[in-house]
Amino acid sequence: MGHEHVMMTTEAWELSSLAHKISNIHGHLKHHLDLCNNHINEKKHIEAYLTLIRIMDTPHLDNNKPLKHLIYLKDDQLPLYDSSTKNRVSIDILKKKIVLLLISDLDLPPEELTVLDQMYREAKQNPTRPESQYEVVWLPVVSNHRTTPWTEENQVKFEGLRNMMPWYSVFHPSLLDRAVIKYIKEVWHFNHKPLLVVMDPQGRIVNTNALHMMWIWGSVAFPFTSLREEALWREETWRIELLADSIEPMIFNWIADGKYICLYGGEDIEWIRKFTTTAQAVARRAGIPLEMLYVGKSIPREKVRKNNEIIRAENLSYVLPDTTLIWFFWVRLESMLHSKLQHGKSFDEDPILREINVMLTYDGNDQGWAVICRGSNDWMRRANGETVLTSLTNYKEWQDEAQQRGFLPALNDHLDANRPPHHCNRLILPGTTGSVPEGVVCAECGRSMERFFLYRCCTD
Repeated sequence: MGHEHVMMTTEAWELSSLAHKISNIHGHLKHHLDLCNNHINEKKHIEAYLTLIRIMDTPHLDNNKPLKHLIYLKDDQLPLYDSSTKNRVSIDILKKKIVLLLISDLDLPPEELTVLDQMYREAKQNPTRPESQYEVVWLPVVSNHRTTPWTEENQVKFEGLRNMMPWYSVFHPSLLDRAVIKYIKEVWHFNHKPLLVVMDPQGRIVNTNALHMMWIWGSVAFPFTSLREEALWREETWRIELLADSIEPMIFNWIADGKYICLYGGEDIEWIRKFTTTAQAVARRAGIPLEMLYVGKSIPREKVRKNNEIIRAENLSYVLPDTTLIWFFWVRLESMLHSKLQHGKSFDEDPILREINVMLTYDGNDQGWAVICRGSNDWMRRANGETVLTSLTNYKEWQDEAQQRGFLPALNDHLDANRPPHHCNRLILPGTTGSVPEGVVCAECGRSMERFFLYRCCTD
């Protein structure tokens, strides 16, 4: 028994040692197999990325092939989702159409979605119009679903956004391959902020971000190319329709009736009270019909909401019914700035760009401001809150001139003559619509402004 026990123990030890060696060999081979698979997958990823670049840069008869390389066709399943019918549809439904690719993550700002939704629905009300001949497809770019778990919370958020959209979307974010996400980020420069990439019927990318055009002109910007953008700017002047667009339909009635129109903003409710009551009193003395509209600030915080309530309750002026419209007023101005700069315009040569700069500078400062005009083709007079309130308060000084030359020319001369000494201004660009310009001139004196990075909290 002793000898047999020793033999069994020896055999057990040898088996254990052999199992350990085999386990080590297996682990070593598995490690190298994983490395090989990762290397193969990475090579496939690079190859797919290069193929996508080649496909997107190659002319095609239609947009079918580029779209099928952007949206992964899995097991012959229909890759698109039509929220109007709640059904999955084929990419072929987009064939030979202008396609706007809405690219965002799951944190798509509700204001942007609301305004885009309204513009899209208005365009589709008359589908026979040329500017209605486009489709929108949402491509949600999320964290790599192969390395980051896709949670139930993500799914609920995705479906909630998808069902709010009246256009097409991919049925699931996993239908966007790693190579496609890499292409979207590196070639189209997507970085959290939404993009609206335009693909023409032949599959060519004619604009890597048409959001500027959409915010400024809506569907009138069709077919959303850079050439169309340049043509639209050649037709524009600095007028009330460009500044206010359709944020308040009554503006067009005021223009038709020949009324004087004043847009003003800021957060100081005491200045707002003084300015509106003084302006209306001066208008009565001058015998001119004046309408006033409050447009707040670019970030409509709680102060702006309270101001809206106070202005409405005290009947100080008109207000916009929704803070989304206040947001839209300012995001259009930012879009104008970036659109102009992208086309190589400078502050020295472009009068519209200078006026846009002034408006954004007003918003970056704490005090109020106002612009006043009359009619569609009238160049708007503007000033910061202190200057315009002082000129209106001292109306007696230029009353006679206003009767002889007209109210606005006399006001403009008085504003210029009583402009305060140069002081520091701020230009705050939240970066929601494009890159920050390299050089900006002061809205007051025309000097180049020193460049800093400004981080600002959106809460009171």
